[in-house]
Amino acid sequence: MNNVVNINIYQFLLIYLLLVILIAIFKIIKIDKTKILIISSLRMTIQLFITGLLLTYIFKADNLLLTFLYMLVIIFFTIFNIKNRTKITNKKILIIITSGVIIAGFSILIYFILVVLGKQAITPQYIIPIFGMLMGNTMTGISLALKTYINQLKNQTNTINVLTGIGITPQKILFPYLKEALETGIMPTITSMLGMGVVSLPGMMTGQILAGIIPTTAILYQIAIMIAITTVVCLANIFILYFISKSLYDKHTYLINLDCLMNGNRNE
Repeated sequence: MNNVVNINIYQFLLIYLLLVILIAIFKIIKIDKTKILIISSLRMTIQLFITGLLLTYIFKADNLLLTFLYMLVIIFFTIFNIKNRTKITNKKILIIITSGVIIAGFSILIYFILVVLGKQAITPQYIIPIFGMLMGNTMTGISLALKTYINQLKNQTNTINVLTGIGITPQKILFPYLKEALETGIMPTITSMLGMGVVSLPGMMTGQILAGIIPTTAILYQIAIMIAITTVVCLANIFILYFISKSLYDKHTYLINLDCLMNGNRNE
């Protein structure tokens, strides 16, 4: 089980023939996505090669400071991508998002490394990949939840104003929208768990098996990381949606102000 099949550069380049086939198909059936396919493939290749070189250096150095700095880079790009996907520019909202990502991400990572795996896993080889998986799924979950929340509030502005006018508290008005946004944010993660092992072998498990780890050990890791991912996505979304909701209304006047979500920094 420990024989790893290495891929040389010539074997690796053969995979790009599949892209040529895809481009030909796109041309034949007139799908105007050839440019984005090429750009995405090149960008992925460059980014992953750079990441591979950086991780090789960090793993060899086995330095916790370098590991922490790399984790900060992961957090930065997580927030950057959430900001781009949701179009949120309000500084107060972005601080809430950043806080939710950091608190949920680090708390679950610390629990996973120290409690589940043990102190022997306090190395870049374990910390960085696990943290990357947590943040990647958190980014997707938060983006979905926030886009749902913003769109709901945007579409229901008149209803919200009417309910506010007749004296309904902001908490009661916003809670149904918050609940639906939370469900939207966590359902893709939960749904992906349903088909694991039956429909597909998930990425982490596949990678470990290809690296020579026996399937039963890979299964234990995969189950553990999926539960951790689901937890961090849920906690981050609850934190962010709760504090964003609180920031939308004045505790004294009970008036709900949606401008910070709808119009970015217009009122800052």
